[in-house]
Amino acid sequence: MKKLLIMCGTGVATSTIVTNKVKEWLKEKGLTDQVKLYQSKVADEMNKIDNYDIVVSTTVVPDSIKDRVIMGLPLLTGIGTEEMYAEIEKKIKE
Repeated sequence: MKKLLIMCGTGVATSTIVTNKVKEWLKEKGLTDQVKLYQSKVADEMNKIDNYDIVVSTTVVPDSIKDRVIMGLPLLTGIGTEEMYAEIEKKIKE
């Protein structure tokens, strides 16, 4: 089972919106049994980023972890959503 972290600046507002959208998408794709979702804030996860298989963020992340993070802004703006979901799906199936 893959561990998917969704994080934002405070771990409350935008990460909750994105978590709900990702949950719905996982359900539609039949992937709910392959992923465990976690929600947090960037500051709390900096030293634990390697604990997750997939990381989605709605806020800017430090350069040191940027290569491990999928930007979740498309789920807030509606632009680039399919590409973002494709990237998540690819990581789930790796």
